[in-house]
Amino acid sequence: MLIYRILITLFAAVVLTRAALRQGRAALAARLGRGGPRDGARRIWLHAASNGELSSVRPVIRALGQARPDLGLVVTCNSDSGVALAREMGLEARLAPVDLVSTTRAFLKGWGVVAHLALESELWPNRVLLTPGPVLVLGGRMSAKTAENWARLPKLAARLLGRIAFLSAQDRASRDRFLSLGLPEAAAGPVTELKALYDPPAEGPPDPALEAAYPRGRTWLAASTHKGEEEAVIAAHLEARKSEPGLRLILALRHPHRAGEVAALLRAAGLDYALRSRGDAPAEVLLVDTLGEMPRWYRLAGRVFIGGTLTDRGGHTPFEPAWFGAALLHGPDVANFARPFARLLSEAAAVEVEEAEDLAQALTALADPEDQARAGEAARSALRPEEDLERLMARITAVLPR
Repeated sequence: MLIYRILITLFAAVVLTRAALRQGRAALAARLGRGGPRDGARRIWLHAASNGELSSVRPVIRALGQARPDLGLVVTCNSDSGVALAREMGLEARLAPVDLVSTTRAFLKGWGVVAHLALESELWPNRVLLTPGPVLVLGGRMSAKTAENWARLPKLAARLLGRIAFLSAQDRASRDRFLSLGLPEAAAGPVTELKALYDPPAEGPPDPALEAAYPRGRTWLAASTHKGEEEAVIAAHLEARKSEPGLRLILALRHPHRAGEVAALLRAAGLDYALRSRGDAPAEVLLVDTLGEMPRWYRLAGRVFIGGTLTDRGGHTPFEPAWFGAALLHGPDVANFARPFARLLSEAAAVEVEEAEDLAQALTALADPEDQARAGEAARSALRPEEDLERLMARITAVLPR
């Protein structure tokens, strides 16, 4: 534990300095664990790295509120965007306190924490060891490299994992690694890919103008693209529209601040575009430079290219577009979701492309709306969760304090 204390102290110094200099007093107070209401209420502390992890656990949050209305919920995230999403969901949310003993104790006391629920790989020793109640992990992820590192600290690993009352790993390899490092057999729950439980948030009112301008059968979406992918997307669109006149493209950027450079690419290609943030009149290409609207775009598009897969980013989730019944296209870099993408390919429920020419051919092959619907249903079927929400919640609520 001494090595961890040294490392976390150095890390905390960096985080706290950044909060003080760049984010302001409120962020610094949150990082120090201060500001809890101290109102006597009992709460579960849910921690997610950012908005992606938090989005995936929406159904669990909803079910928790129904099953245990006597327990409140306080959410922490490592990012401002995660905190903003939690607040949009109507939850109490803060930036996560640094994992020092003093800051963790302050947070636990201030918020009346009686249980800790961590997502994926967010296992922080002081949180796990100091929480005065059960510790649960959902979608637990442990890579071979991370397991190797923990194996160098066997006593700490065993102490930490021995405190966990319930852990549902996101894949069998992770489950085996947790067990080998000291997770009690009784605490090992079913393998559950949290993102497979995806349930879209409630949308605002429909937009008839958008729906008329971008009919599902003739519209494709490039979702969460990164630098280096838009050129291939634009080239594929230009090629595909030769055989499919009237083809529409929704180009949703992963990082909206890049809208200017991508707009320049569209102009250079001679494509008319509408910028979402300006509320422009519909055009052949809708350039999306806003956040939080992805479900709207999934609903409009019959074909979806999943961004981050033609670069070295590891790819983004296939679960969300599959939920909407879209035909899925993606590049070869799918490290972040290797298991679901492998399942999609093994069941011929997605098309892998290497470059713009392949992407254009895939779009053309799926020009018929009926083919899109069949491919979308195949994707939805391939990615159905192995563990349903009802059974998962039964395991979770069984270990929560009464």
